[in-house]
Amino acid sequence: MALFNRKNNDAPTAATTVAVDPALAALTGDYTIDPAHSSIGFTVRHAMVTNVRGSFGEHEGSLKLDGADPANSTASIDVKIASVDTGIADRDGHLVSGDFFDAEKFPLMTFRSTGAEQLGGDTYRVTGDLTIKDVTRPLSIDLEFNGSATDVYGNQRVGFEGSAEILRSDWGLTWNAALETGGVMVSDKVKLNFDISAIKAAAPQA
Repeated sequence: MALFNRKNNDAPTAATTVAVDPALAALTGDYTIDPAHSSIGFTVRHAMVTNVRGSFGEHEGSLKLDGADPANSTASIDVKIASVDTGIADRDGHLVSGDFFDAEKFPLMTFRSTGAEQLGGDTYRVTGDLTIKDVTRPLSIDLEFNGSATDVYGNQRVGFEGSAEILRSDWGLTWNAALETGGVMVSDKVKLNFDISAIKAAAPQA
């Protein structure tokens, strides 16, 4: 089931009514990202030869889905930098220090969407503003809509997974160290990974 309707090559005339998929319309509403069943992580090349993977254990966010006009859908995510986990405490300590994120001064990484488009099938591109430290720059995230379901507690859920690539230097994360054999310790390119499960808010009582 597509979350965003693909634009028809034949543009509708003023008298044309665009049909709304009832299943899609039923998804309309406000959602809260479930941190217990979601993950926000990253992958970065280390010492030119291997990858280091990490994630942020504490994050919160919301989605507003509009099934009748999906272009009006929005997303907002706040990530607590101090919750970074790469599996090595010393490395995590370095990441939250002034060399990298400076988590004491800039405790959050945030994303605020500004638009969305369908790339084909259930694949979409969400655009928005990513803020790290005191730098805000545009970011595009390619996502796959995994569908919707009602869980065993009666919650309606939607799921998305996707990724984006950034140059960390664009956000002022420039620390590095030269290797004796050439190259640098940490790649500038970082892959961000998103696996999101969100719960629909209960409809207000009449």
